Amino acid sequence: MSEVIGLVLPFFGLIFMGFVVARITRQPLEALGWMTTFIVYVALPALFFQLLAKTPFERLTEWGYISGAVFSTFVIFMLMFTACCIRARGEIAESTIKGLASAYGNIGYMGPGLALLAFGEEAAVPVALIFCFENIMHFTIAPMMMALAGDEPRSPMNVASDVVKKIAFHPFIIATAVGVLAAYAEFRPPLPVERFLEYLSRAAAPCALFAMGVTLALRPLKRVPHEIVPIALLKLIVHPLLCYVVLSWVGNFSPVWLFSAVLLAALPTATNVFVIAQQYGVWVERASASVLVTTCVSVLTVTGLLYMIQHGILPPDLFP
Repeated sequence: MSEVIGLVLPFFGLIFMGFVVARITRQPLEALGWMTTFIVYVALPALFFQLLAKTPFERLTEWGYISGAVFSTFVIFMLMFTACCIRARGEIAESTIKGLASAYGNIGYMGPGLALLAFGEEAAVPVALIFCFENIMHFTIAPMMMALAGDEPRSPMNVASDVVKKIAFHPFIIATAVGVLAAYAEFRPPLPVERFLEYLSRAAAPCALFAMGVTLALRPLKRVPHEIVPIALLKLIVHPLLCYVVLSWVGNFSPVWLFSAVLLAALPTATNVFVIAQQYGVWVERASASVLVTTCVSVLTVTGLLYMIQHGILPPDLFP
């Protein structure tokens, strides 16, 4: 158990440090802008590119793995969306945000840092693949469902154009695509560039986790939604369990790849869910509460998951 605590303590400690520092210094949320820009546009793309470019190309085309992970996430979204839509008698917009809160994990900020700490550099490839394809799904679902809700008088062409732009110009996805091309061409950057990318990569996880703590501190919990229990259960328990079963059934993947996907599925609600809610003016305060509550509870659930993985309680293949 001490090994697992030693693994997660620095990780969640950075989030806690960001939370405490933000409470003490009382800086406005806008002061975080340049750090967020550095993380999203520089540090994490450098990390994804550097690790993907060094990976044999044939390992980047595991379509069964990608399909299994994305399918698990979509099922969780549909479970929450359908239940809320039935209960609210067809309220699509609010049901969409609740579905995203149950399925959209913090795979951008928390995923790479924790997976690399837990499983080593081999986890970088599955993390990057899951991030890329799950975000394509989320970037497609949100504007499409909001357009169906009728809250925005936009043509299907405008919605489709917005989706394509969000996918094509996202820095993580661009870095992933360039990394895959570099792996295919077996390209290695010159040594000074390699060192520069490594320097940036090392800053990615600490900065991202600290920024997440600051964000949680500056968005105080004003109202706990009554849906928080099913959201937390779906996101932190059902999602990783479903991902584990599906990937075990789909194919014989390496333990690192399987457990990386399960770990990403177990992460709390992404801060992007709050951003999407704010963008459309739907369920905003309660989306923020979902991020905060699931992040706090994930300290226990993620620690428990890593304990089961490290001690062999969770076998690397459910269907040997």
